Amino acid sequence: MSAMRRSDVLAEESVLCHQKALAQLREIWELIGIPEDQRLQRTEVVKKHIKDLLDMMIAEEQNLKERLLKSISFCQKELTTLCSELGVEPFQEEGEPTILQLEKDLRTQVELMRKQKKERKQEMKLLQEQDQELCEILCVTPYDIDSTSVPSLEELNQFRQHLATLRETKASRREEFVNIKRQIILCMEELDHTPDTSFERDVVCEDEDAFCLSLENIATLQKLLRQLEMQKSQNEAVCEGLRAHIRELWDRLQIPAEERQAVALVATGSKAKVRKALQLEVNRLEELKMQNMKKVVDAIRVELAQYWDQCFYSQEQRQAFTPYYDEEYTENLLQLHDAEIVRLRNYYEVHKELFEGVQKWEESWRLFLEFERKASDPSRFTNRGGNLLKEEKQRARLQKTLPKLEEELKAQIEKWEQEHSKAFVVNGQKFMEYVTEQWEMHRLEKERAKQERQLKNKKETETEMLYGSAPRTPNKRRGPAPTKPGKVLKLNTTTMSNATANSSIRPVFAVSRLPPSGSKPVLTSTYSGKNTPHAGRHGANKENLELNGSILSARTFKGLQI
Repeated sequence: MSAMRRSDVLAEESVLCHQKALAQLREIWELIGIPEDQRLQRTEVVKKHIKDLLDMMIAEEQNLKERLLKSISFCQKELTTLCSELGVEPFQEEGEPTILQLEKDLRTQVELMRKQKKERKQEMKLLQEQDQELCEILCVTPYDIDSTSVPSLEELNQFRQHLATLRETKASRREEFVNIKRQIILCMEELDHTPDTSFERDVVCEDEDAFCLSLENIATLQKLLRQLEMQKSQNEAVCEGLRAHIRELWDRLQIPAEERQAVALVATGSKAKVRKALQLEVNRLEELKMQNMKKVVDAIRVELAQYWDQCFYSQEQRQAFTPYYDEEYTENLLQLHDAEIVRLRNYYEVHKELFEGVQKWEESWRLFLEFERKASDPSRFTNRGGNLLKEEKQRARLQKTLPKLEEELKAQIEKWEQEHSKAFVVNGQKFMEYVTEQWEMHRLEKERAKQERQLKNKKETETEMLYGSAPRTPNKRRGPAPTKPGKVLKLNTTTMSNATANSSIRPVFAVSRLPPSGSKPVLTSTYSGKNTPHAGRHGANKENLELNGSILSARTFKGLQI
C-alpha cells in the first residue's frame, strides 16, 4: 500500500508540475504579448505534445503488458509439456502474484525444467553408449528404451541397473573366458596341438578384450575345452596303458633296473612325444619278447599261478587251462597265455573284495588251528615269558571274530550269487561248504587226538599196574609231602579192585585242558577218592584214562604194594 501511495503522490506531483509549467508558459506569453489565438494554438501544441508523449508511454507499457501476458501463456504451455515429459506435477503458483512476478516465476520454472530435461537426455545418451558397448561385447540386444522421449527417473534407474547387470555378466564371463583360455592353452601344450580353426586362433592368439563374450562363444569354449581334456585323458590313458605294458614286459623279460630307470626318466608325462617314445619302447620290447618266447611264457605262468592262488582255483580249474602245460613255445601259445592272464586279472579285480575276505578267513583259520595245536601241547605250561596268556587272548579273540567274519562273507557271497546267478566257489566248492568242512575236519581231528591219548594212557596205566613204575615228579612243582614219612599204604587185591571199580582217582596235581572258549587254565590240587570234574568242550579230562569202568591215574599207585 505504501508503494501505491508513493505512486499516487508522484502522479499528483506530475499534475501540479504540468499545471505549473502551463502557468509559466501563459505568463511568458503574456509578457511577450502573444495574442490569444496564438496562445490557444501554442497551448494546443503543448497539450498535443504532452498527450502524444503520454500516449507513447502508455502504448509502451501496454506493449510490455501484452508481452508479459504472452510470455506467461507461452511459459505455461511449455511448462505443462515439460512436466508431462519429465513426469512431474504441474506447476502451481502460490497466492495471486502480479503479471510480472507470475511471468518471472514461470520463466524460472521453465528454465529449471529445460535443464532437467537436458540432463536426462544426456544421461540417457551416455547410458545408451555404454549399453551399446556392452551389448557388442556380450552379443546381446540393446536395452529397449524410447530415445525420442524424455526418460523418467524410474526409467533411468532401471537402465542403470540393467547396465550394472551387464557389467557383472561381462566380468563373470570374462573371468570364465580367461580360466577356460588358460586351460585350453595348457591342454594344447600338453597335446602339442596347434590351433587349426579360426575360433581356436581367436581364443589363443587374439587380444582378450576383443573376444566376444557371448553365451554361444562361452559354450563353444567349454565344448572345445571338454574335447581337449577328453583327448588329454585318452592320451594319458594310452600312455598309462603303454607304461603298464612296458612294466609287464620288463618283468617278463627281466630287463635290468638301470635300463628301466633310463626309460622311465625320459617317458614322463603324456605329451605326444612321450606317447611316441613309449610306443617305440613297447615295439622294442615286443620284438624282444618274440625273441625270448620261452622266458616270457614262463614268466606269465608264474603270474598265472599267483592269480590261481589268489582266486582259490581248484586243481581241476587249473588243469582246465591246457596251454599252461604245453612245452611247444609258439606265438600262439604266448597269445593264449596273454589272454588268460588278462582274463584272470580282470576276474580278480572284479571279485577282489570277496577274495580278500576269504584270504583273511584263511589266515585267521590257520592261526586258530595253530593256537589249538599249542593248547593241546602240555609243554606250554613251562612258559615263563607271558606268551601263554597272549596266545589264550588271541585264541579267544579268534573264536569270536571267525564266526562274525564267516557271517559277513556269507552275506556278501549270497548277494554276489544273486547278482551273477552262479555259485561262488573256493578250491572247487562253495565257500560256506568249504568252511563247514574245515570246522568238521577240525572236530574230527580233535576227537581222533583225544582217542589216541586215551588209548595211550590206558596202555601206560595197564603196564604200571602190572609191573609198577617210578613216580613221575614234575621238575619244579611237587605234590604235598606224606604225613608220615616211611609209611606205606597197603592194599590187598580186594580193596584195590573195589576202589578201582567204584571211585575215580586223579593225580595230586592235574592241569585241566583249555576249553575252546579261551578261558584261563586252572591249576587244581586233587587227592585220590575225589570225583573227576569235566573239562574241555566234550566234558572229558584228557589227563585221565578209563579202566574197567573207572578212571585211574598213574600217580594213584605211588607207594602201593600189589
